[in-house]
Amino acid sequence: MVTQVGQDELIWGRNVVVSALKAGRGLNRIFIGAQRGRDLAVIRKLAKERRIPVENANRQQLDQLTDNAKHQGVVAFTAPRSYVDIPEILARAKTAGEPPLVLMLAHVEDPRNLGAAARTAAAAGAHGIIIPVRRAAPVTGVAEKAAAGALDKIPVARVVNLTRCLQDLKAAGLWAAGADMQGEQLYFEADLTGPLVLVVGGEDKGLGRLLASECDFRVRIPMDEKVASLNTSVAASLLLYEVVRQRMQAH
Repeated sequence: MVTQVGQDELIWGRNVVVSALKAGRGLNRIFIGAQRGRDLAVIRKLAKERRIPVENANRQQLDQLTDNAKHQGVVAFTAPRSYVDIPEILARAKTAGEPPLVLMLAHVEDPRNLGAAARTAAAAGAHGIIIPVRRAAPVTGVAEKAAAGALDKIPVARVVNLTRCLQDLKAAGLWAAGADMQGEQLYFEADLTGPLVLVVGGEDKGLGRLLASECDFRVRIPMDEKVASLNTSVAASLLLYEVVRQRMQAH
């Protein structure tokens, strides 16, 4: 759970804070422990350039702020993250001259799964991530730490209704591929080269009936019958890099 102070939120971890500084995020204060290192020197330099106050703090203070998370000796107060609208994600693909690749995460409640999926999505060149407003983890300090700075490199949209959002994306020309254990195709046999939204379900609930029915096709990941399922971030990673493989091969 992210720690909040007034309207501020906390982020922590060296890569996370460096990424936030380079992205121009609205940081209000940074606390740095007694550790030394190149990353901390970079943080101090960037903070000075942007006139962001840096204060010294001891390990106990940093532990208390982050509820004993692995903060790596640096914690920053930041304004709440801004989410984007869907057209901004599609415009990003158009500017890049690429077929859109969007990751939709349906009711992912573990912020670490959200962060890990975002890290892979950014690395795979996805143009954005969509999450629901309700019954899902928002972008918190925990998610940002798991993403290791990737959430400053890929836009995230929050929508009220995932099914309606998927309908709008399909109307805009994207195909919808849902990850489903009962999917009719193996994921590496489906054509994933075109404009695409990958829909991956939550840890326990999967896609849900309505969202699954709205997908143009559903793909499954082959697994040994002794294993119940993969977590969301692993499933998303496999699908995203299959898209990368197919698109590279097509070119």
